[in-house]
Amino acid sequence: MDAFTAGLLQRIRATESDLTRARNEGDDFLVEVEQGELDDLRRLAAEHGVEVGASSL
Repeated sequence: MDAFTAGLLQRIRATESDLTRARNEGDDFLVEVEQGELDDLRRLAAEHGVEVGASSL
């Protein structure tokens, strides 16, 4: 796995964690911010052929 792929997958995992935390805390604004970031990261992954495992989010 190259550095780009590893870094992208790490950012996705961190963002998923942040999104879960925001949901658990009831922070609707942060949920929107983190969801937008996650959507962007997943789009970037798809554009570069990086397979992202299914998430429960």
